[in-house]
Amino acid sequence: MPAGRLPAPSDGNAARSASNALNARLDHGAFMQQDKHPDYHPVVFRDRAAGYAFLTRSTAHSDQTIEWDDGETYPVVDVEISSESHPFYTGKARTVDAEGRVARFERRYGGEGGQGAG
Repeated sequence: MPAGRLPAPSDGNAARSASNALNARLDHGAFMQQDKHPDYHPVVFRDRAAGYAFLTRSTAHSDQTIEWDDGETYPVVDVEISSESHPFYTGKARTVDAEGRVARFERRYGGEGGQGAG
C-alpha cells in the first residue's frame, strides 16, 4: 500500500485500526509544528493625538507599560493615528471638488484651445 493512504474499507477492522493509528499520531502532536507562532499577548494601543487608548491582543512589543482600568499592567504602544483621530472615521474628512480639479487641469494644461493645445 502506498504511504499516506488508508486501506480500502473492505475490511472494517483494518480501516478502523488505520484510522485509530492516524488519530493517535494527531493526538500526540506528531504533525503539529511547535514554537512556530510569535508570542500573542494583551497590549494597550494609545493614540496620543486623541487621548484614546484601547486594550487588545497583539504580537507588538514595547518597553513602556501602563496600568489599565482592571489594575493590571500591560505594555503600551503609542500610535500616531487611530479610529478616534482619523478624519474618515471622525467625519471631518475633506470632500474633493471634482469640477474644481478639472477646471484647474484645463487652466494649467490648456484644455479646449488653450495655450497648451497645438
